Amino acid sequence: MKYLLVCLVLVGFNASAQEFEKKIYISSKGDTLPYRILYPEGYDKSKKYPLVLFLHGGGERGRDNEKQLTNGVKLFLDPGNRKNYPCIVIVPQCMPDSQWPSAKYDRTQRPLQLEFNYNNPISKALQAVTDLTYNIVRNESVNKKQVYITGLSMGGMGTFEMVYRNPKLFAAAAPICGGGDASAYSKKQTKTRYWIFRGDADAVVEVKYSRAMVERLKDLKADVRYTEYKDVNHNSWDNAFAEPNFLEWMFNKDFKLF
Repeated sequence: MKYLLVCLVLVGFNASAQEFEKKIYISSKGDTLPYRILYPEGYDKSKKYPLVLFLHGGGERGRDNEKQLTNGVKLFLDPGNRKNYPCIVIVPQCMPDSQWPSAKYDRTQRPLQLEFNYNNPISKALQAVTDLTYNIVRNESVNKKQVYITGLSMGGMGTFEMVYRNPKLFAAAAPICGGGDASAYSKKQTKTRYWIFRGDADAVVEVKYSRAMVERLKDLKADVRYTEYKDVNHNSWDNAFAEPNFLEWMFNKDFKLF
C-alpha cells in the first residue's frame, strides 16, 4: 500500500512537471543546452513577470531534459505559489561531461576538495546558461528588476558564480549547499540580496565553503541571510525549499526575515 502511494505521488508529480515545456537552446558558439520553462498561468505578454533561474545539482546532469526536475522545482508547481507568485521559471540541464562552476575538483572524492578561482575561464555550460537567461529576458515578458536565481550543490556553486559574472542581473540569489571564490567578491556583487542555505553535517560539499561566502558578504555589508541546519547532510535543499518564507523573501525586496 505504501509503495502504491509513493507511485501515485510520483505519477502526479511527473504529470505536473510536464507543465515545464521542453526546449533546446543553441548558444552562439554552437553549444547545446536542454532546458525546461514554466510560464505563469494565463501568461499575458502585455504584462511583466519575475524570472527565476534554477540550477540543478551534479546528479541531474544529462541529455534527457528530465532529470533536472528531480529536486526542488515542485515548489513552483504548487497551486498556491503559482497564484501568489506568478513568474517564469527556467531550469537548464548541464551535459554529463560539463559543470556549472569553473571550480576544479575531483568528483570521486568525498568530501570534495574544491578550488574556486573566478579567473578561470567560464564553463561552456554556465556561458550557455548566461546566454539563455539574457535571451529569455529580451524575448519574454520579464520584469528586468525581478530576475532571481537559486541552485543546489553544483547549482549552488553556479549561483554564486553567475552573480559574480553578472552583478547587475539578479535581484536576489538563494545558493544551497554551494560555495564560491569569496576573495573575488566585491561591492559589485552587493546589489543582489542573498539567502544562503547549508547543512552543518554536509559530507559532500563541506560547510566551510558557504561560511566563507557568508563572511565575505557580511564584510562587504551585503544584504545576506544565512540558514544552517543542524545535523543535516548534503540534501539541505529539502529544508530550504520547505522554508515557508522562501518565495516571499525572494519576490519581495522589502520582506525581512528577522
